[in-house]
Amino acid sequence: MNKLELRWLGHACFELKYKDFTVVFDPFEDNYVRGFGALDVAADLVLCSHFHNDHGAASVVKPLEGHVNPFQVTGIQTFHDPEQGALRGENVIHVLEADGLKVAHFGDLGCQLTPEQLEELQAVDVAMIPVGGFYTIGPEEAAALIEDIQPRVIIPMHYKLGDLGLANVAEVWDFLSLWEEYVEYPGNTITVDKNTEPQIAVLKFMGNP
Repeated sequence: MNKLELRWLGHACFELKYKDFTVVFDPFEDNYVRGFGALDVAADLVLCSHFHNDHGAASVVKPLEGHVNPFQVTGIQTFHDPEQGALRGENVIHVLEADGLKVAHFGDLGCQLTPEQLEELQAVDVAMIPVGGFYTIGPEEAAALIEDIQPRVIIPMHYKLGDLGLANVAEVWDFLSLWEEYVEYPGNTITVDKNTEPQIAVLKFMGNP
């Protein structure tokens, strides 16, 4: 059975492996985000939702070559703030599809989505959604978005956890308090296939240099 493997590298950065192809989302500059050091990761494809220092440091990812990209990649143009980009610019939600599996990384989404955009995000198997607020949608807005699109596996990101993360954003627990159930993983990796149970998956930051 086809399986996606996702590894949380801190903040909004994830490594996605499918077959022999590796994608990295939203890499951050070394030591730019409090508590997150330097990334040590390689990828065939790097996707950045925008090019602020904590999301657009594609140059820190080592390149991989020779693997065929199995994904159909779609970019949904959104905004980094509720004022149509006037405060922080634009943001891209990246949607990847392969062999009946669909993944969406929401980047620094800071606005409500249109009905047409919500329609594009139906039947998502894994959604990586910011929940910390201030720079992005906050806990309640993230919960409303989840209700609208009903992804099967939700991975919260872009939050503060103790001394980790941006100082101005909310703790992950502010988001988790809105739900009756969630799954705390002992590590930073989750494997998803068509049989994975619906869940909110809280991955653990395992550190970087």
